[in-house]
Amino acid sequence: MTRPDRTRSREIFTRAEKLLVGGVNSPVRAFRAVGGEPLIIEHGQAQHLYDADGNELLDYVCSWGAMLLGHAHPAVTAAIADQARRGTSFGVTTELEIELATLITTAVPQIEKIRFVSSGTEATMSALRLARGFTRRDLLLKFEGNYHGHADSFLSQAGSGLATLGIAECPGVPADLAALTLNAPYNDLAAVEQIFFQHKNKIAAVIVEPIAANMGVVLPEENFLKGLRDLSKKHGSLLIVDEVITGFRLHNGSAQQLFGIEADLTTFGKIIGGGVPVAAYGGRAHLMNHVAPVGPVYQAGTLAGNPLAMAAGIATLKQLAKPGFYEAINENARRLVGGLKQAIADAKVPAEINGTHSLSTIFFIDGPVENYTDAKLCNTKRYARYFREMLDRGIFLAPSQFEAAFVSAAHTREDIDRTIAAARESLQAAASE
Repeated sequence: MTRPDRTRSREIFTRAEKLLVGGVNSPVRAFRAVGGEPLIIEHGQAQHLYDADGNELLDYVCSWGAMLLGHAHPAVTAAIADQARRGTSFGVTTELEIELATLITTAVPQIEKIRFVSSGTEATMSALRLARGFTRRDLLLKFEGNYHGHADSFLSQAGSGLATLGIAECPGVPADLAALTLNAPYNDLAAVEQIFFQHKNKIAAVIVEPIAANMGVVLPEENFLKGLRDLSKKHGSLLIVDEVITGFRLHNGSAQQLFGIEADLTTFGKIIGGGVPVAAYGGRAHLMNHVAPVGPVYQAGTLAGNPLAMAAGIATLKQLAKPGFYEAINENARRLVGGLKQAIADAKVPAEINGTHSLSTIFFIDGPVENYTDAKLCNTKRYARYFREMLDRGIFLAPSQFEAAFVSAAHTREDIDRTIAAARESLQAAASE
């Protein structure tokens, strides 16, 4: 196998290291956990990325799940271009904000009012501030391995980002603030109940990923989410469900609807912006009316509701409502997971695959992965070898054991079969690690 030439990409990254911290603007892009040379992407089209040297890559990162339609979808790019001609930022309300909010609240009726922000971190930190302001309590209960952005309150046992870099605790988070965050093992209701008992009437909110996707994909056990709903309600705490990844990925709506629960507050991101920076938090009107200017909980943003982002989000969500849209994606995703499971069995490599709908993770471990403790036992050196072997075969996976692979609407059956064939060869090579 001839390895791709990335001479120009290497030269660009050398320049980047002199100006950008680590040569990147988000740590995982530096490939520190998997080795090899970081990618420099020139453009994307549908299911493919093209690097600065012209190499074509079949993309399963999909901008970390945001590109459900694939790259440069004609409807989305047309909407962005049209809005750009009208203006890119006004700092005042446009009708576009109302249109995107209507699409979201129609798909997720439990959300009566919504506030747009510019990133998932802003959405979760704002939802937490609202929960604290509403309940007049300070403590937050989160789950080991769940990632809710890089706000101070969430950087404890925070999954993918810190785990990828081997960071146990983040300097810069004051100890007094860190003490306000309580951690429980994912899928452990008994531990949650015990924490509520130990901190009676002090927990403002429970925040959870309905399907964990930042320690790799870990599914909730039966009744785990319903149990969280019951316990939070019983103890007067708010339940925040972080759907920055899962929102509009499993179906045209929220994951909560599939699990039969209703959060007090929900956060969205990624897909609702179609690849342009946008996120949101929302809930019932009586809660959201505590946010300024109606209520005393302050939150603001110059670029919140940015017209380019709103236009991209509207164009994206309109595509999701087309008949058969999710069925086609999920069929390809099932084919991929099934083919990878067979390839693992044939290669006799200790590995497991967790997946549902269009997201999945291969874990290099001999046994199930049901929580963060399990995930951290994975053979990360073996994953790194697998990643590099797949990349050399033109398949771009997440440069971290603790992330998900995403199937988009642009992926074809032929792409899936090519990926499985590449995995068979790559697994054989990874077995030596």
